[in-house]
Amino acid sequence: MVGYAHSPVTRHAGRPLGAVAVDTARAAIVDAGLEVGQVDGFVTSALFPTAGSHAVVDGESLVSADWLAAHLGTIPRYVAGFQGIGQIPGMVGLAVNAVASGAADYVLLHRALHNPTGRYHGNPMTTVAGAQQWTAPQGFFGPLSMIALPYTEYLQRYRADRDAMAAVLVEARKNGARIPWSYWYKQPLTAEEYRAAPMLSDPIGRFDCDLPVDGVAAFILTSAQRARDLPHRPVYVAGYASSPPPPRRLPLHWPLDDIMTGGAETARRLWDSAGIRPTDVDLPQVYDGFSPFVWFWLEALGFCPVGEAHRFIQDGGIDSDNPTALPALSGGGALGNGRMHGIPQMLECYLQLAGRAGDRQREQATVGVACHSSPHYGGAVAYTSEPG
Repeated sequence: MVGYAHSPVTRHAGRPLGAVAVDTARAAIVDAGLEVGQVDGFVTSALFPTAGSHAVVDGESLVSADWLAAHLGTIPRYVAGFQGIGQIPGMVGLAVNAVASGAADYVLLHRALHNPTGRYHGNPMTTVAGAQQWTAPQGFFGPLSMIALPYTEYLQRYRADRDAMAAVLVEARKNGARIPWSYWYKQPLTAEEYRAAPMLSDPIGRFDCDLPVDGVAAFILTSAQRARDLPHRPVYVAGYASSPPPPRRLPLHWPLDDIMTGGAETARRLWDSAGIRPTDVDLPQVYDGFSPFVWFWLEALGFCPVGEAHRFIQDGGIDSDNPTALPALSGGGALGNGRMHGIPQMLECYLQLAGRAGDRQREQATVGVACHSSPHYGGAVAYTSEPG
């Protein structure tokens, strides 16, 4: 990884998502010391809008790899979009394999997130058939209800409470408040503000959810050999893993045991792929689209014992201001930036390992892990500052 660019993160950009993506892509190419014509590979994992019922329009509600390549005026050799479990690790895998196989020399990898107007995850259905007939009419619809069930299981099984979760939000927002492109720039959160926010799907409150936003990030990947001639210190993809398919259950039914069992397999795949172990990682960036994911990922990856993440964090275990702690949300994550869906984790690994984090630069950052989605329905990528 040899260059990047990130747009401002806003609730509604005021410009078409495609226009923001083109500008961000051009900025990433310049940052890598390249010209547009040199980029011959394009990869993404386009995410459909998720607020109510909206039309899917390329360049407006999503930005596909071929749309971006065409609007940059290039004739690429390789264009691909990942669809499957673990979209961020999946698209990184496509980019890495394109470079390794010789299908492309320089790959632009991007992620474009859109927040249409309307209620977030409003239910537009008037009739329902199939498995959802047993859940949607009773109000069990959308990811808020989905995550509330395993979160409740965790609270009850391990004697945790929402006061413990406040420490997660305070840490995420503290770090997001330090990042200029973040929606929450200069807006930290107190534990009291977290506890006072409205409940949405008990025990999930307003600040347990990342904020839907418009935003684009782009990265340039190439071979280690070509990277030597470019202006920035490269960051290397050491390995990646996607989660195994989860057990078939009712829609949106994610039992805690499924999450942790699948997460253990995801972690095993990651460590085997990268040739590292948890003790080698000094920059874990866990996914936090919903706050309980932070607990789940820390335990699934082996950074603390199962059932202990809530105590580990309350005791300062992920405090990014403590040089001996694990800075698991040092990039702010989704809770501290806005719903950029795994990009904050990926970007923090790049910035820190490339030595480009500015005032936030951490000494001795050499191995990072960027997680995406749930441990049992997502994946992770391992990055290093030196080639393996």
